Amino acid sequence: MNDIKDVLGLQTNTDAEELVRQKKCIEAAKSIVDEKAGDMGRKLTYHVTTFGCQMNARDSEKLKGVLESAGFIYEDDELSADFVIYNTCTVRDNANQKLYGHLGSLGAVKKSRPDMIIALCGCLTQEKSAYEKIMRSYPFVDLVFGTHNLFDFPRLLVSVLTREVTKGKGHIVSEIWEGTDRIVEDIPVKRNYPFKSGVNIMFGCNNFCSYCIVPYVRGRERSRGSDDIIKEIEALAADGVVEVMLLGQNVNSYGKGLEGEISFPELLKRVEDIDGIKRIRFMTSHPKDLSDELIDVMASSDKICRHIHLPLQSGSTRILKAMNRHYTKEGYIDLAQKIRDRIPGIAVTTDIITGFPGETEEDVNDTIDVIEAVRFDGAFTFIYSKRTGTPAASMPDQVSEEKVKIFFDRVLAKVQEVSTRQAALIEGQTMDVLVEDMNRQDQMLVTGRLSNNLNVHFPGDASLIGKIVPVKLTECKGFYYLGDMI
Repeated sequence: MNDIKDVLGLQTNTDAEELVRQKKCIEAAKSIVDEKAGDMGRKLTYHVTTFGCQMNARDSEKLKGVLESAGFIYEDDELSADFVIYNTCTVRDNANQKLYGHLGSLGAVKKSRPDMIIALCGCLTQEKSAYEKIMRSYPFVDLVFGTHNLFDFPRLLVSVLTREVTKGKGHIVSEIWEGTDRIVEDIPVKRNYPFKSGVNIMFGCNNFCSYCIVPYVRGRERSRGSDDIIKEIEALAADGVVEVMLLGQNVNSYGKGLEGEISFPELLKRVEDIDGIKRIRFMTSHPKDLSDELIDVMASSDKICRHIHLPLQSGSTRILKAMNRHYTKEGYIDLAQKIRDRIPGIAVTTDIITGFPGETEEDVNDTIDVIEAVRFDGAFTFIYSKRTGTPAASMPDQVSEEKVKIFFDRVLAKVQEVSTRQAALIEGQTMDVLVEDMNRQDQMLVTGRLSNNLNVHFPGDASLIGKIVPVKLTECKGFYYLGDMI
């Protein structure tokens, strides 16, 4: 126990020293887990549930990597696992409500199995009112930490494994940081797919869109050094990864504020030079920062996928200004058309919010104009969700639920109409598909993804998973295709 206390108390000055400390904490956690497993006569199990975006999905791969390195094995049923961790999202209220529902189900289980460990991390825990609700209403939670100290999970794991629970004082080990300048990326990772991987290139956001909680819970923009990113991707390629997705809240801002660093388009060119990497994706691009240089690099690349996610949020210039988005309806349409002109066949997808404060039917008409003009290949369409602490939450003219539903239904119907029309354009063509999995509904089929990010289902077996194969798209089903391998 003294050795463990020594590990927990280590002080570090650099990211490299911190990485060494976290690896020592994993070793300490493993010794504890192995001892517990010996006493129980079986391996200890874990379950991770992920809410939210691709960055959260990547964070969960790190959580899994740490837990498996510490001796836990995966359990599909969260109610049966010894260690349950929820990686949370708070961008919209429904994500909060889903979490509270999960916690409600676990409360009764925890009473009968007090040794079960329940942990929370991610964006929701950084949001003050949600954090206070967790502390007040769910005292059976054992561990709470945030977005800024995810790399510190090995140390926190040791803390919760060795915690002394005092009756009547709850079980919570809680560490929420206001921010950090640390970037510690080389802790163990358990990838969801052996052949593709997300790669964090930056963290946080400086845009402060008036509706968005992300800058408050993810912090200010921080870019990783390009050499570290390239080194990570080279290691992934050596391990069999053929597709990488470069991740950031606004990848177009990559390198800003980091002395001597390259731009995002230059980073893409370096990634393209890595042997073994066959496909490159990235998320997400802010329209105000998307450069001609990026479009040119995409147009000339053989590896960058023919897909760009370009959040619109609203087609109304008036609403865009209230959202603090820094572009106009006309500017967005011109940018999207430039992308389509320079990169024939590219799929353009987007995010759209309906019901933002002050939105009128005329504003919705503007959004529908943009959907038609840009010809979106897909869109995530959301009802505005008031987030405490954002400027939009206190704006006048909050839209009634009845109006929001009307607006949402109109926008969704138009998105579906246009995206179905777009998908049909390539029916009958033969295109490369990265096979990702066996089809869930029909085990005679495999499921893969086109460069444009749409799915294809076609006859095949598990030997194809992870391979890129040519497939004729025989039938368009609107949001996916049926096909035959050539």
